[in-house]
Amino acid sequence: MDQTTAVIDLDLPGPRISRHVYGHFAEHLGRCIYGGFYVGEDSDVPNVRGIRTDVVEALRALHIPNLRWPGGCFADDYHWRDGIGPRDRRPRMVNSHWGDVVEDNAFGTHEFMDLCELLGTDAYISGNVGSGTVAEMSEWIEYLTRADDSPMAALRRENGRDEPWKVPFFGIGNEAWGCGGNLRVEQFASLARQYSTYVRDHAGNEVYRIAAGASDDDLHWTEVLMQSFGPLDAPADAAAPATPFQGVSLHYYTMTGTWQDKGTATEFTEDEWYLALQKAGFMEHLLTRHGQVMDRYDPHRRVGLVVDEWGTWWNVEPGTNPGFLYQQNTLRDALVASVHLDAFHRHADRVVMANIAQTVNVLQAMLLTDPESGALVRTPSYHVFEMSTGHHDADSLAVHLDGVPTRATDGAELPLVSASASVKDGAALVSLSNLDAAAERTVVLDLRGREVTGHRGRVLTAPELATHNTPEAPDAVAPVELAAIRPHTRGLEVTLPAHSYATVRLDLA
Repeated sequence: MDQTTAVIDLDLPGPRISRHVYGHFAEHLGRCIYGGFYVGEDSDVPNVRGIRTDVVEALRALHIPNLRWPGGCFADDYHWRDGIGPRDRRPRMVNSHWGDVVEDNAFGTHEFMDLCELLGTDAYISGNVGSGTVAEMSEWIEYLTRADDSPMAALRRENGRDEPWKVPFFGIGNEAWGCGGNLRVEQFASLARQYSTYVRDHAGNEVYRIAAGASDDDLHWTEVLMQSFGPLDAPADAAAPATPFQGVSLHYYTMTGTWQDKGTATEFTEDEWYLALQKAGFMEHLLTRHGQVMDRYDPHRRVGLVVDEWGTWWNVEPGTNPGFLYQQNTLRDALVASVHLDAFHRHADRVVMANIAQTVNVLQAMLLTDPESGALVRTPSYHVFEMSTGHHDADSLAVHLDGVPTRATDGAELPLVSASASVKDGAALVSLSNLDAAAERTVVLDLRGREVTGHRGRVLTAPELATHNTPEAPDAVAPVELAAIRPHTRGLEVTLPAHSYATVRLDLA
């Protein structure tokens, strides 16, 4: 039987894995907001102030740390004043990016912040640089967070909210190289400094400002943004936040085809299975290369890398609106997620946040809602996030793999085992992915430095590579106990089924 060894020094914790790398993204796109999060107070679907109860309950189980809104490309067309006040008086707008539909702004600032409070999550607001003004962005953060009788705080109270909200994260534009303005990075770097200056800290609310960063491997974009900071290399200032913004973003999507024909979500060959996972593994390369650029200017890592859009992007499901980006979610998507999360864990010293796109009914969603029956479906990707909650705010542990099989894919060798680990509160969590489409794999966990007093495992797999959950079969892909864990002279021996994701929790003395 094939065997891989994973050496883990349990007593040598590394950089902390921020819970925020398990962040999410909700855009006014297709049925993500309307019909996903929000059904309105008159809906037959159980809701709290129009927000779906089952969606909230499902996401609370993931302990989602932050939620990004209102976009995406939509953010740079969004004017926040259109989404406040009585709903029947809110002006409408055209959602030109996503289906060319008319948006009635029924879900706006108050509704989003209500959603965040119901979820127990932090708000990540994406501000409008593309078509908005500096004053508009400045007034929005004042409206959200100021406590006294300032003009915007008074307006918020007129609209029914007395106390200010906490808004820890604010995005300075989105995809400024494309839908956010088609800007050159030299143009945007100046705008990012200007707009960030006016996103002020009010009433003790400290904002982490995130400038719209690069697409894929555009290292020049990251370099120019890093140059815009000025000196960041003085050790005496290493503990101080960078100014005028504190993070830069990165966007990367996994697909097996071209931009015009991205591949299908549920009908793919074994070769396409491996190709998707190879493309997912490219995230490791991107984090390394963008991190190297950032390190040249910021050796103390005062500036965070925020991967606030990532995930699979397939052709839409047949018969659905092509502008709504509705796709199914299979076991393949789950393993794309696990490969990404392992990469984020390994780069915990630089990656401070990540947001999978998107949370409900769009792209690599956690949840799908059926418009006819109202049923809620948890996707395979949802289960990877749920199985991984033990990594939130845990200290990373290096995993040294030996004996990993590979497969030639897209001109490179794809490692068929992916792994990461962390330690927190007297326990370690080890994530293991067997990317082999056909063969099981035994992994010896060579556990060093601390005594292991107990263990338990869970595994996510399915009979077929394209198995997915539906209202009729909601648990076709769902985690079960991993029984194939045995004592070994070095620690534990774990047998992973073909095409599977597993977590092993270790109780430590």
